[in-house]
Amino acid sequence: MGYSGRWMRHSSRYCIVTLAAASALLAAGLSQPASAGDVPSVTAAATDADRAARDGGTPVGISTFSQGWTSPWGISFLPGGRSALVTGHLSYKVHSLDRDGSKKLVGEVPYAVQQGAVGLLGVAVSPTWNGTSDKRVFFVHTTKAGTRVVRMSYDGRSLSGYTPILTGIRHSDLEHNGGQIAFGPDGYLYVSTGDALQPHLAQDKNSLNGKILRITKTGAPAPGNPFGNHIYSYGHRNPQGLAWDRNRRLWSVEIGNAKHDELNLIKPGANYGWPTCEGNCTAPGMTNPKATTTPEQGTPAQLAVVNNVIYVSSLRGQRLWRAPIDGNAERVGTMSHFFARQHGRLRALAKVPGANELWLGTAGFGPGKDKILRVHIK
Repeated sequence: MGYSGRWMRHSSRYCIVTLAAASALLAAGLSQPASAGDVPSVTAAATDADRAARDGGTPVGISTFSQGWTSPWGISFLPGGRSALVTGHLSYKVHSLDRDGSKKLVGEVPYAVQQGAVGLLGVAVSPTWNGTSDKRVFFVHTTKAGTRVVRMSYDGRSLSGYTPILTGIRHSDLEHNGGQIAFGPDGYLYVSTGDALQPHLAQDKNSLNGKILRITKTGAPAPGNPFGNHIYSYGHRNPQGLAWDRNRRLWSVEIGNAKHDELNLIKPGANYGWPTCEGNCTAPGMTNPKATTTPEQGTPAQLAVVNNVIYVSSLRGQRLWRAPIDGNAERVGTMSHFFARQHGRLRALAKVPGANELWLGTAGFGPGKDKILRVHIK
């Protein structure tokens, strides 16, 4: 299939039942990032066993929480969980959204250029943000020259400053740009990048494309990266969500080409196969996904975890997928879906800290016509 075929398939199928176990950092209630190389104690293991006994739940209701949005892309809660920053994919605007539903424009990300299906993408608030000594907020966005990871300051009222911390990521006007950014339990930033419609880049360890990157808050390679550079894993086509389960394992959903979308358990230095493999394969040195779905099942957007259960927003399929992580095993159970075609295309997704609740954004209804929905889990 040529690139035009890939794009037609991709643009028409925004949803999937691939999943990903997301921010167990939140689900596990960890208030401070662990240092790299931390080993769980016996007490922590016992706590995990207790949490495992409480795993589960299903969506029991959905309601409109906030209106007047234009294609919200990313949601990142501030420490304490009282409010979140929300990026506008096509508007370059950033809003704060409080738990009481109040919404406020706090600024724009400069130099963000929307070309085709790209623009202002992911957002990640520093886990030690306090609005004074630490005001750092991080974004991924496209420019005319490529994709950037940037840092800005947020004092609780408005955004200021603009510092690119990682450049040199190629982009495509027709997507394949990844764009998710999130802090891991180790305190480092993880960034997903697509192959920018140049599949060979995914296997090139000298390229930042088709990768999951692990970086410091200054944009430097994080200590302990497998190749001594920014790369954490490679062989990705268009990875989207990034999230951790309660055992601090990183999962990612990935948009495939013509046959399979993937749920991958991400391990340092692993090669996830693209473009040699799509879905499962027997090629030497390739890491197979933990689950796959067909294009007809839709395209994955973002991930969140509630009680060690993965929830995935979907675009083409217009539904919320659910998949339980199988205890401490490296697998997921039977997938199910909710709210099919009731709320249109769905993208932005985040667990509300301290609550069995998700915020879920619609995508593509038009300027000012999208919503953020509240999903209750019980």
